[in-house]
Amino acid sequence: MSDTPRTRLRVRPRHVVRWIAIVVVLILVATIGYAVYNYQHFVSGVTHIDALPASTSQAKTSGENILLVGDDHRPANASAAELAELGTTSDGGGTNTDSMLILHIPDGGGKATLISLPRDSWVSIPGYGMGKLNAAFAYGSAKGGDSGGAKLLVETIQNLTTLHIDHFVRISMVGFYDVAKALGPLKVCLVDAVDDSYSTFTAPAGVSTLDAQQALAFVRQRHGLPNGDLDREARQRYFLSAEAKNFLKPSTLLNPGRLNAALTAVGSAIQTDKGLNWLTLATQLKDIAGGNLDSTTIPVSGTPTIYSGGTAISIVQVDTAKMPAFVAALDAAPASTSGKSTGSGSGAAASTVTPSQVSVTVLNGSGVAGAAGTSTATLATAGFTTSTPSTVSTRAASTIQYPSSMAAEARTLAAYVPGATLEAVTGVAGVTLVLGTDGATAKAKPSTAGSGSGSGSGSSGTSGSSGSSGSSRSGSSPAATKTAATDGITCVH
Repeated sequence: MSDTPRTRLRVRPRHVVRWIAIVVVLILVATIGYAVYNYQHFVSGVTHIDALPASTSQAKTSGENILLVGDDHRPANASAAELAELGTTSDGGGTNTDSMLILHIPDGGGKATLISLPRDSWVSIPGYGMGKLNAAFAYGSAKGGDSGGAKLLVETIQNLTTLHIDHFVRISMVGFYDVAKALGPLKVCLVDAVDDSYSTFTAPAGVSTLDAQQALAFVRQRHGLPNGDLDREARQRYFLSAEAKNFLKPSTLLNPGRLNAALTAVGSAIQTDKGLNWLTLATQLKDIAGGNLDSTTIPVSGTPTIYSGGTAISIVQVDTAKMPAFVAALDAAPASTSGKSTGSGSGAAASTVTPSQVSVTVLNGSGVAGAAGTSTATLATAGFTTSTPSTVSTRAASTIQYPSSMAAEARTLAAYVPGATLEAVTGVAGVTLVLGTDGATAKAKPSTAGSGSGSGSGSSGTSGSSGSSGSSRSGSSPAATKTAATDGITCVH
């Protein structure tokens, strides 16, 4: 009898190990089953079309390029209440592609780049001559349905950018809404307050939390923006980047109900080419949740009004001369200007271009009437390509905001605006001079004292209404500075 306790003590650890092993196996089986179920659920909802041209003159380029397309298509039998929920009307929408972006994934991984293609880009559409880029899908679909529209759009973009398009993904307006609704509130930061009756988007300056209807209106707005469609493209890149991060958060992936709703929304709202492998794509994009994504736009030289067939048309002029260098830079090693403090040193890091190669928009935050117009005229005299100036809220410091791909252009402009601070940010589509109350203004000739101080959107320091700040970001613009006041969010127009 005295041996019984010892016998039990010897046996119990074996039972414990056995039960731990069983539990671990059950957890693994449940986890794998959960993943397989969700993947099959998602894939079953996706519509596949023959989206890529059978033959193309565009050779395979480095990396992988996925064309992401959004159009103004509305639900076929939507009620008035449903359309009101979308913040739109029963005008039928259309198949013109209002949102076009290329997701470029470098060979061997690395930081991906989201590239905007402005809808009003004036391009050559095979078989139709010159026209706005957003008309290509509509032209093709009129003869060949969705497949014909996708193929013509892909061919047009390949000819324009020289990038070989490997995959195609299309989402409708209701798709944008459903995804936003499934993933929950979206935080955005605006440079100025917005009240746009066309898109129904209304929000104060600073940080706002948007529901699905407001998020859709946020990406649709194009009226009243300083840079028109270029600012709209920046918002769309912001939306996609933010929602990708929301989707990959544990709060989504480990919440069965939320994950199911998100997968249903995404799967039922999109069309893709037949060869897109979602598991491979997920592996390639695993680092996006950590912010490993850049955003930019194709090179543009201005937004002129032209006449076509006797009709005045506002277009975005693509700078085709800069396209080869732009494409080559997608796979280049990150430069010191991509979100880091650039300073005003010399050498390769401080390279510039000629003023005629720089397109700039001037915004008046100085509180002085006509200041933006005066600087715009001065810069035009100096050889810069200028857009219509606009007014923003008053701020202390004058800044030059630019995407990291346009660092050389920004440095060229800085030489003509002594005292302006360089700001590399992701929330702008081109080079923008924001005038502050510090008195900085454009000069007809470049300064010999240097090209201004430089800083990136990731630099330390703060900025407030008084314009005071710390570190190297002295007096930097609230529109470009990540601070506690904006919850670490880069503000956009």
